[in-house]
Amino acid sequence: MRGEDVKEIFEAILPEEALMEVVRAAGLQQRERKLDALRLLRAMIIAAASGHGGRQADILRVYLHGFNSETIRVVRGGFYSWFGEPLERVMSQVSGLALSYARSRRRDLPGFLGDCADDWLIVDSTTVRLDKKLAKEYPGAGDYAALKVHKLFSVGLGTTIAYHLSPAKEHDAKHLQIDESWAGKGLLADLGYASLKLIADCEWCGAHYVIRLKSNWKPRVQKIRRGEVNKTFVAGSDLDLLLEQEVIALNGKVIDAEVRIGGAANEVFARLAGVPTPKGYCFYLTSLPPTVGPQQVATLYRVRWEIESDNKLDKSCHRLDEIGAQTGPSVRALVHASMTASIIICLLAHAHRLEEGSHKRPRPRTVPPIHPQALGRMVASACHSIAAVFELTGPAAQAAWRRLANAFYLMGQDPNWRRRPSVLDELRGYRRHPKPSRNTNHSTCLGA
Repeated sequence: MRGEDVKEIFEAILPEEALMEVVRAAGLQQRERKLDALRLLRAMIIAAASGHGGRQADILRVYLHGFNSETIRVVRGGFYSWFGEPLERVMSQVSGLALSYARSRRRDLPGFLGDCADDWLIVDSTTVRLDKKLAKEYPGAGDYAALKVHKLFSVGLGTTIAYHLSPAKEHDAKHLQIDESWAGKGLLADLGYASLKLIADCEWCGAHYVIRLKSNWKPRVQKIRRGEVNKTFVAGSDLDLLLEQEVIALNGKVIDAEVRIGGAANEVFARLAGVPTPKGYCFYLTSLPPTVGPQQVATLYRVRWEIESDNKLDKSCHRLDEIGAQTGPSVRALVHASMTASIIICLLAHAHRLEEGSHKRPRPRTVPPIHPQALGRMVASACHSIAAVFELTGPAAQAAWRRLANAFYLMGQDPNWRRRPSVLDELRGYRRHPKPSRNTNHSTCLGA
Protein backbone atom coordinates (compact mmCIF):
# COMPACT_ATOMS: atom_id res chain seq x y z
CA MET A 1 0.00 0.00 0.00
CA ARG A 2 1.43 3.33 -1.06
CA GLY A 3 1.36 6.55 0.91
CA GLU A 4 0.39 8.56 -2.17
CA ASP A 5 -2.72 6.40 -2.64
CA VAL A 6 -3.78 6.89 0.99
CA LYS A 7 -3.19 10.63 0.73
CA GLU A 8 -5.12 10.91 -2.55
CA ILE A 9 -8.17 9.08 -1.25
CA PHE A 10 -8.45 11.00 2.03
CA GLU A 11 -7.82 14.38 0.41
CA ALA A 12 -10.14 13.68 -2.54
CA ILE A 13 -13.05 12.81 -0.24
CA LEU A 14 -12.29 15.36 2.50
CA PRO A 15 -10.86 18.32 0.51
CA GLU A 16 -10.60 21.63 2.34
CA GLU A 17 -11.83 24.05 -0.35
CA ALA A 18 -14.75 21.93 -1.58
CA LEU A 19 -15.91 21.17 1.96
CA MET A 20 -15.78 24.81 3.00
CA GLU A 21 -17.92 25.75 -0.01
CA VAL A 22 -20.51 23.21 1.10
CA VAL A 23 -20.30 24.48 4.69
CA ARG A 24 -20.91 28.08 3.62
CA ALA A 25 -23.81 27.08 1.33
CA ALA A 26 -25.50 25.14 4.16
CA GLY A 27 -24.93 27.88 6.74
CA LEU A 28 -23.27 25.44 9.12
CA GLN A 29 -20.48 27.67 10.39
CA GLN A 30 -21.58 30.97 11.92
CA ARG A 31 -18.67 31.87 14.19
CA GLU A 32 -15.22 30.31 13.74
CA ARG A 33 -14.26 30.74 17.38
CA LYS A 34 -17.12 28.42 18.35
CA LEU A 35 -17.07 25.89 15.48
CA ASP A 36 -14.34 24.77 13.11
CA ALA A 37 -16.62 23.11 10.54
CA LEU A 38 -13.84 21.51 8.50
CA ARG A 39 -12.41 19.91 11.62
CA LEU A 40 -15.87 18.69 12.65
CA LEU A 41 -16.58 17.04 9.28
CA ARG A 42 -13.25 15.25 9.20
CA ALA A 43 -13.68 14.17 12.81
CA MET A 44 -17.09 12.67 12.01
CA ILE A 45 -15.59 10.53 9.24
CA ILE A 46 -12.37 9.57 11.00
CA ALA A 47 -14.07 8.80 14.34
CA ALA A 48 -16.79 6.63 12.78
CA ALA A 49 -14.88 3.47 13.67
CA SER A 50 -13.34 4.44 17.00
CA GLY A 51 -15.28 2.60 19.68
CA HIS A 52 -14.13 4.40 22.80
CA GLY A 53 -17.58 5.64 23.76
CA GLY A 54 -20.77 6.89 22.17
CA ARG A 55 -20.66 7.96 18.53
CA GLN A 56 -21.02 11.67 19.18
CA ALA A 57 -18.71 11.55 22.21
CA ASP A 58 -15.99 9.96 20.06
CA ILE A 59 -16.44 12.66 17.43
CA LEU A 60 -16.04 15.31 20.14
CA ARG A 61 -12.90 13.57 21.41
CA VAL A 62 -11.27 13.58 17.97
CA TYR A 63 -12.51 17.12 17.32
CA LEU A 64 -10.90 18.46 20.50
CA HIS A 65 -7.68 16.49 20.74
CA GLY A 66 -6.98 14.87 17.39
CA PHE A 67 -5.47 17.88 15.67
CA ASN A 68 -2.20 19.68 16.16
CA SER A 69 -3.69 23.16 16.28
CA GLU A 70 -4.72 24.85 19.50
CA THR A 71 -7.55 23.06 21.28
CA ILE A 72 -10.96 24.61 20.79
CA ARG A 73 -12.99 24.87 23.98
CA VAL A 74 -16.58 23.68 23.60
CA VAL A 75 -18.99 22.18 26.09
CA ARG A 76 -20.69 18.88 25.33
CA GLY A 77 -24.18 20.37 25.15
CA GLY A 78 -23.07 23.03 22.71
CA PHE A 79 -21.32 20.40 20.61
CA TYR A 80 -24.48 18.27 20.32
CA SER A 81 -26.46 21.33 19.19
CA TRP A 82 -24.38 21.35 15.99
CA PHE A 83 -26.06 18.10 14.89
CA GLY A 84 -28.96 19.75 13.09
CA GLU A 85 -30.25 20.18 9.56
CA PRO A 86 -27.25 22.22 8.29
CA LEU A 87 -24.85 19.45 9.36
CA GLU A 88 -27.11 16.85 7.77
CA ARG A 89 -27.04 18.73 4.45
CA VAL A 90 -23.26 19.06 4.60
CA MET A 91 -22.71 15.38 5.45
CA SER A 92 -24.99 14.40 2.57
CA GLN A 93 -22.74 16.44 0.27
CA VAL A 94 -19.63 14.80 1.77
CA SER A 95 -21.01 11.32 1.12
CA GLY A 96 -21.83 12.49 -2.41
CA LEU A 97 -18.17 13.44 -2.90
CA ALA A 98 -17.12 9.97 -1.72
CA LEU A 99 -19.60 8.22 -4.03
CA SER A 100 -18.62 10.37 -7.02
CA TYR A 101 -14.92 9.70 -6.41
CA ALA A 102 -15.58 5.97 -6.08
CA ARG A 103 -17.46 5.82 -9.38
CA SER A 104 -14.51 7.51 -11.14
CA ARG A 105 -12.00 4.79 -10.21
CA ARG A 106 -10.78 2.07 -12.56
CA ARG A 107 -12.66 -1.23 -12.25
CA ASP A 108 -11.12 -4.61 -11.52
CA LEU A 109 -13.31 -7.55 -12.63
CA PRO A 110 -11.36 -10.79 -12.25
CA GLY A 111 -11.81 -13.98 -14.24
CA PHE A 112 -14.81 -14.21 -16.52
CA LEU A 113 -16.72 -11.41 -14.75
CA GLY A 114 -15.40 -8.76 -17.12
CA ASP A 115 -16.36 -10.81 -20.16
CA CYS A 116 -20.03 -10.89 -19.10
CA ALA A 117 -20.72 -7.24 -18.23
CA ASP A 118 -19.14 -3.79 -17.84
CA ASP A 119 -19.61 -4.17 -14.09
CA TRP A 120 -21.60 -6.35 -11.70
CA LEU A 121 -23.79 -4.48 -9.24
CA ILE A 122 -25.20 -5.97 -6.04
CA VAL A 123 -28.28 -4.56 -4.33
CA ASP A 124 -29.13 -5.09 -0.68
CA SER A 125 -30.35 -3.22 2.37
CA THR A 126 -29.23 -3.12 5.98
CA THR A 127 -31.45 -2.17 8.93
CA VAL A 128 -30.45 0.32 11.64
CA ARG A 129 -32.36 0.32 14.93
CA LEU A 130 -33.07 3.82 16.30
CA ASP A 131 -34.35 5.47 19.45
CA LYS A 132 -38.09 4.91 19.95
CA LYS A 133 -38.64 8.67 19.77
CA LEU A 134 -38.13 8.36 16.01
CA ALA A 135 -40.81 5.66 15.49
CA LYS A 136 -43.16 8.08 13.74
CA GLU A 137 -40.55 9.22 11.22
CA TYR A 138 -38.87 5.82 10.81
CA PRO A 139 -41.35 3.03 11.68
CA GLY A 140 -39.85 -0.42 11.88
CA ALA A 141 -41.43 -3.75 11.03
CA GLY A 142 -42.45 -4.12 14.70
CA ASP A 143 -42.93 -1.87 17.71
CA TYR A 144 -39.67 0.00 17.29
CA ALA A 145 -37.98 2.67 15.18
CA ALA A 146 -35.59 1.71 12.40
CA LEU A 147 -34.38 2.85 9.02
CA LYS A 148 -32.98 0.95 6.06
CA VAL A 149 -29.90 1.84 4.07
CA HIS A 150 -30.49 0.65 0.50
CA LYS A 151 -27.10 0.07 -1.12
CA LEU A 152 -25.78 -0.41 -4.65
CA PHE A 153 -22.40 -2.17 -4.46
CA SER A 154 -19.96 -2.36 -7.38
CA VAL A 155 -17.99 -5.60 -7.67
CA GLY A 156 -15.50 -3.95 -10.03
CA LEU A 157 -14.79 -1.13 -7.56
CA GLY A 158 -15.25 -3.13 -4.37
CA THR A 159 -17.37 -0.46 -2.71
CA THR A 160 -20.81 1.11 -2.45
CA ILE A 161 -21.45 3.53 -5.33
CA ALA A 162 -24.96 4.69 -4.36
CA TYR A 163 -27.31 4.47 -1.37
CA HIS A 164 -30.45 6.05 0.04
CA LEU A 165 -32.49 5.80 3.24
CA SER A 166 -36.06 4.74 3.95
CA PRO A 167 -38.22 3.64 6.90
CA ALA A 168 -37.46 0.00 7.73
CA LYS A 169 -41.13 -0.89 7.34
CA GLU A 170 -41.01 -0.42 3.56
CA HIS A 171 -40.34 -3.44 1.32
CA ASP A 172 -36.97 -3.65 -0.38
CA ALA A 173 -38.26 -4.33 -3.91
CA LYS A 174 -39.81 -0.88 -4.37
CA HIS A 175 -36.38 0.69 -3.89
CA LEU A 176 -34.78 -0.99 -6.91
CA GLN A 177 -35.49 0.68 -10.24
CA ILE A 178 -33.96 -0.73 -13.43
CA ASP A 179 -33.59 1.88 -16.18
CA GLU A 180 -31.40 2.72 -19.18
CA SER A 181 -28.38 3.35 -16.93
CA TRP A 182 -28.19 -0.40 -16.32
CA ALA A 183 -27.43 -1.20 -19.98
CA GLY A 184 -24.36 -3.42 -20.25
CA LYS A 185 -24.19 -4.04 -16.50
CA GLY A 186 -25.03 -7.10 -14.42
CA LEU A 187 -27.31 -7.43 -11.40
CA LEU A 188 -26.91 -9.76 -8.43
CA ALA A 189 -29.88 -9.68 -6.07
CA ASP A 190 -31.37 -11.85 -3.33
CA LEU A 191 -34.95 -13.12 -3.26
CA GLY A 192 -36.21 -9.94 -1.60
CA TYR A 193 -35.79 -8.12 -4.91
CA ALA A 194 -36.71 -10.95 -7.31
CA SER A 195 -39.85 -10.42 -9.38
CA LEU A 196 -41.14 -11.03 -12.87
CA LYS A 197 -41.08 -7.28 -13.43
CA LEU A 198 -37.39 -7.19 -12.49
CA ILE A 199 -36.61 -9.83 -15.12
CA ALA A 200 -38.67 -7.99 -17.74
CA ASP A 201 -36.98 -4.67 -16.92
CA CYS A 202 -33.50 -6.21 -17.22
CA GLU A 203 -34.39 -7.68 -20.61
CA TRP A 204 -35.80 -4.33 -21.72
CA CYS A 205 -32.71 -2.26 -20.86
CA GLY A 206 -30.05 -4.85 -21.79
CA ALA A 207 -28.82 -5.72 -18.30
CA HIS A 208 -27.80 -9.22 -17.25
CA TYR A 209 -29.04 -10.69 -13.98
CA VAL A 210 -28.45 -13.70 -11.72
CA ILE A 211 -31.07 -14.47 -9.08
CA ARG A 212 -32.20 -17.53 -7.14
CA LEU A 213 -35.37 -19.29 -8.29
CA LYS A 214 -38.24 -18.44 -5.94
CA SER A 215 -39.97 -21.46 -4.40
CA ASN A 216 -43.43 -20.23 -5.38
CA TRP A 217 -42.52 -19.68 -9.01
CA LYS A 218 -43.55 -22.48 -11.36
CA PRO A 219 -41.18 -22.45 -14.32
CA ARG A 220 -42.24 -24.36 -17.43
CA VAL A 221 -39.40 -26.02 -19.29
CA GLN A 222 -39.09 -25.19 -22.97
CA LYS A 223 -35.76 -26.80 -23.76
CA ILE A 224 -32.95 -28.71 -22.02
CA ARG A 225 -29.41 -27.86 -23.10
CA ARG A 226 -27.47 -29.79 -20.44
CA GLY A 227 -28.54 -32.47 -18.01
CA GLU A 228 -29.71 -36.08 -18.20
CA VAL A 229 -33.21 -36.41 -19.65
CA ASN A 230 -34.71 -39.88 -19.19
CA LYS A 231 -37.91 -39.38 -21.19
CA THR A 232 -39.25 -37.08 -23.84
CA PHE A 233 -41.52 -34.30 -22.61
CA VAL A 234 -43.75 -31.66 -24.09
CA ALA A 235 -42.35 -28.12 -24.19
CA GLY A 236 -44.01 -26.10 -21.45
CA SER A 237 -44.05 -28.93 -18.88
CA ASP A 238 -43.83 -27.95 -15.23
CA LEU A 239 -40.28 -28.19 -13.84
CA ASP A 240 -41.37 -29.59 -10.48
CA LEU A 241 -43.32 -32.34 -12.21
CA LEU A 242 -40.39 -33.24 -14.45
CA LEU A 243 -38.10 -33.51 -11.43
CA GLU A 244 -40.66 -35.48 -9.39
CA GLN A 245 -41.16 -38.00 -12.19
CA GLU A 246 -37.39 -38.14 -12.78
CA VAL A 247 -37.78 -37.04 -16.39
CA ILE A 248 -34.87 -34.71 -15.58
CA ALA A 249 -32.37 -36.64 -13.45
CA LEU A 250 -30.81 -35.05 -10.37
CA ASN A 251 -27.71 -37.21 -10.59
CA GLY A 252 -25.02 -34.76 -9.62
CA LYS A 253 -24.68 -33.16 -13.05
CA VAL A 254 -25.49 -29.57 -13.90
CA ILE A 255 -28.78 -28.63 -15.55
CA ASP A 256 -29.12 -25.92 -18.19
CA ALA A 257 -32.58 -25.16 -19.55
CA GLU A 258 -34.80 -22.54 -21.13
CA VAL A 259 -37.94 -21.80 -19.10
CA ARG A 260 -40.89 -19.46 -19.07
CA ILE A 261 -42.47 -18.05 -15.93
CA GLY A 262 -45.68 -16.18 -15.19
CA GLY A 263 -49.09 -16.00 -16.81
CA ALA A 264 -50.26 -14.60 -20.09
CA ALA A 265 -50.18 -11.01 -18.80
CA ASN A 266 -46.68 -11.06 -17.31
CA GLU A 267 -44.90 -14.03 -18.92
CA VAL A 268 -41.10 -13.87 -19.12
CA PHE A 269 -38.49 -16.20 -20.56
CA ALA A 270 -35.24 -16.97 -18.77
CA ARG A 271 -32.38 -19.38 -18.59
CA LEU A 272 -32.43 -21.84 -15.68
CA ALA A 273 -29.14 -23.16 -14.27
CA GLY A 274 -29.18 -26.02 -11.76
CA VAL A 275 -26.03 -26.82 -9.81
CA PRO A 276 -25.52 -29.68 -7.31
CA THR A 277 -24.29 -28.69 -3.85
CA PRO A 278 -23.73 -30.65 -0.60
CA LYS A 279 -27.21 -29.46 0.50
CA GLY A 280 -28.94 -30.38 -2.75
CA TYR A 281 -29.52 -28.64 -6.05
CA CYS A 282 -29.57 -24.83 -6.28
CA PHE A 283 -31.46 -23.28 -9.18
CA TYR A 284 -30.71 -19.87 -10.63
CA LEU A 285 -32.39 -17.69 -13.23
CA THR A 286 -30.17 -15.66 -15.52
CA SER A 287 -30.02 -13.89 -18.84
CA LEU A 288 -26.37 -14.79 -19.44
CA PRO A 289 -25.66 -16.70 -22.67
CA PRO A 290 -24.96 -20.47 -22.62
CA THR A 291 -21.24 -19.73 -23.09
CA VAL A 292 -21.29 -18.96 -19.35
CA GLY A 293 -21.77 -22.40 -17.82
CA PRO A 294 -24.05 -23.26 -14.88
CA GLN A 295 -21.11 -23.54 -12.48
CA GLN A 296 -19.99 -20.05 -13.49
CA VAL A 297 -23.53 -18.77 -12.94
CA ALA A 298 -23.44 -20.24 -9.43
CA THR A 299 -20.02 -18.68 -8.80
CA LEU A 300 -21.39 -15.32 -9.89
CA TYR A 301 -24.21 -15.58 -7.38
CA ARG A 302 -21.68 -16.40 -4.65
CA VAL A 303 -20.04 -13.04 -5.41
CA ARG A 304 -23.20 -11.49 -3.93
CA TRP A 305 -21.67 -12.25 -0.52
CA GLU A 306 -19.40 -9.23 -1.07
CA ILE A 307 -22.20 -6.87 -0.07
CA GLU A 308 -22.85 -8.91 3.08
CA SER A 309 -19.21 -8.38 4.03
CA ASP A 310 -19.62 -4.69 3.25
CA ASN A 311 -22.68 -4.52 5.52
CA LYS A 312 -20.57 -6.03 8.28
CA LEU A 313 -17.92 -3.39 7.65
CA ASP A 314 -20.57 -0.67 8.03
CA LYS A 315 -21.87 -2.06 11.31
CA SER A 316 -18.98 -3.76 13.09
CA CYS A 317 -16.26 -1.28 12.10
CA HIS A 318 -18.10 1.96 11.43
CA ARG A 319 -20.84 1.56 14.03
CA LEU A 320 -23.80 2.04 11.74
CA ASP A 321 -25.92 0.16 14.29
CA GLU A 322 -24.72 2.30 17.24
CA ILE A 323 -26.58 5.51 16.48
CA GLY A 324 -28.10 6.88 19.67
CA ALA A 325 -29.10 10.28 18.28
CA GLN A 326 -32.69 11.28 18.91
CA THR A 327 -33.48 13.60 15.99
CA GLY A 328 -33.85 12.82 12.30
CA PRO A 329 -31.13 15.26 11.08
CA SER A 330 -28.53 14.00 13.57
CA VAL A 331 -29.33 10.36 12.73
CA ARG A 332 -28.96 10.97 9.02
CA ALA A 333 -25.72 12.92 9.51
CA LEU A 334 -24.23 9.99 11.44
CA VAL A 335 -25.43 7.48 8.84
CA HIS A 336 -23.71 9.51 6.11
CA ALA A 337 -20.54 9.60 8.25
CA SER A 338 -20.54 5.80 8.67
CA MET A 339 -21.16 5.19 4.97
CA THR A 340 -18.43 7.62 3.94
CA ALA A 341 -15.96 6.01 6.32
CA SER A 342 -16.73 2.56 4.85
CA ILE A 343 -16.31 3.86 1.30
CA ILE A 344 -12.87 5.25 2.22
CA ILE A 345 -11.79 1.86 3.59
CA CYS A 346 -13.05 0.01 0.50
CA LEU A 347 -11.28 2.48 -1.78
CA LEU A 348 -8.01 1.97 0.11
CA ALA A 349 -8.36 -1.79 -0.37
CA HIS A 350 -9.27 -1.32 -4.05
CA ALA A 351 -6.26 0.95 -4.68
CA HIS A 352 -4.01 -1.70 -3.15
CA ARG A 353 -5.53 -4.42 -5.36
CA LEU A 354 -4.94 -2.31 -8.45
CA GLU A 355 -1.34 -1.62 -7.45
CA GLU A 356 -0.84 -5.29 -6.62
CA GLY A 357 -2.38 -6.33 -9.95
CA SER A 358 0.12 -4.19 -11.86
CA HIS A 359 2.77 -6.76 -10.95
CA LYS A 360 2.91 -10.39 -11.94
CA ARG A 361 0.86 -12.35 -9.42
CA PRO A 362 2.47 -15.32 -7.71
CA ARG A 363 0.58 -18.62 -7.85
CA PRO A 364 -0.15 -19.72 -5.22
CA ARG A 365 -0.37 -16.43 -3.37
CA THR A 366 2.52 -15.82 -1.00
CA VAL A 367 1.29 -12.61 0.66
CA PRO A 368 -2.08 -12.02 2.31
CA PRO A 369 -4.66 -9.83 0.57
CA ILE A 370 -6.09 -6.75 2.25
CA HIS A 371 -9.25 -7.43 4.25
CA PRO A 372 -11.53 -4.35 4.54
CA GLN A 373 -12.63 -5.14 8.09
CA ALA A 374 -9.08 -5.63 9.36
CA LEU A 375 -8.09 -2.45 7.53
CA GLY A 376 -11.05 -0.60 9.04
CA ARG A 377 -10.03 -1.55 12.56
CA MET A 378 -6.48 -0.34 11.92
CA VAL A 379 -7.69 2.96 10.50
CA ALA A 380 -9.88 3.37 13.59
CA SER A 381 -6.94 2.93 15.92
CA ALA A 382 -5.03 5.58 13.95
CA CYS A 383 -7.87 8.13 13.96
CA HIS A 384 -5.91 10.76 15.91
CA SER A 385 -2.84 10.33 13.69
CA ILE A 386 -4.96 10.73 10.55
CA ALA A 387 -6.55 13.86 11.96
CA ALA A 388 -3.10 15.31 12.69
CA VAL A 389 -1.75 14.58 9.19
CA PHE A 390 -4.32 16.90 7.62
CA GLU A 391 -2.58 19.85 9.27
CA LEU A 392 0.89 18.93 7.97
CA THR A 393 2.37 20.11 4.69
CA GLY A 394 5.32 19.32 2.43
CA PRO A 395 7.77 16.48 3.17
CA ALA A 396 6.46 16.05 6.72
CA ALA A 397 2.97 15.27 5.39
CA GLN A 398 4.30 12.87 2.74
CA ALA A 399 6.34 10.99 5.34
CA ALA A 400 3.34 10.79 7.67
CA TRP A 401 1.09 9.39 4.90
CA ARG A 402 3.75 6.77 4.10
CA ARG A 403 3.93 5.71 7.74
CA LEU A 404 0.16 5.39 7.88
CA ALA A 405 0.12 3.36 4.65
CA ASN A 406 2.71 0.93 6.02
CA ALA A 407 0.71 0.47 9.21
CA PHE A 408 -2.53 0.01 7.26
CA TYR A 409 -0.94 -2.66 5.08
CA LEU A 410 0.65 -4.63 7.92
CA MET A 411 -2.47 -4.69 10.10
CA GLY A 412 -5.02 -4.77 7.27
CA GLN A 413 -4.06 -8.20 5.96
CA ASP A 414 -6.61 -11.01 5.86
CA PRO A 415 -5.75 -13.50 8.65
CA ASN A 416 -7.79 -16.30 7.01
CA TRP A 417 -6.55 -15.92 3.45
CA ARG A 418 -5.04 -19.42 3.29
CA ARG A 419 -8.04 -21.36 4.59
CA ARG A 420 -10.92 -19.27 3.24
CA PRO A 421 -9.97 -17.25 0.15
CA SER A 422 -12.76 -15.07 -1.19
CA VAL A 423 -14.57 -15.94 -4.39
CA LEU A 424 -13.00 -12.93 -6.08
CA ASP A 425 -9.52 -13.96 -4.94
CA GLU A 426 -10.06 -17.39 -6.47
CA LEU A 427 -11.24 -15.76 -9.71
CA ARG A 428 -8.04 -13.72 -9.74
CA GLY A 429 -6.21 -17.00 -10.15
CA TYR A 430 -4.93 -17.58 -6.64
CA ARG A 431 -5.15 -21.21 -5.63
CA ARG A 432 -5.97 -22.40 -2.15
CA HIS A 433 -2.80 -22.86 -0.13
CA PRO A 434 -3.84 -24.50 3.17
CA LYS A 435 -1.74 -23.97 6.26
CA PRO A 436 0.30 -27.02 7.26
CA SER A 437 -1.12 -28.91 10.21
CA ARG A 438 0.43 -28.43 13.64
CA ASN A 439 1.83 -31.95 13.49
CA THR A 440 3.73 -31.29 10.26
CA ASN A 441 7.49 -31.38 10.55
CA HIS A 442 8.95 -27.91 10.01
CA SER A 443 11.75 -29.22 7.81
CA THR A 444 9.11 -30.59 5.44
CA CYS A 445 7.38 -27.20 5.29
CA LEU A 446 10.68 -25.56 4.35
CA GLY A 447 11.27 -28.05 1.58
CA ALA A 448 14.26 -29.69 3.26
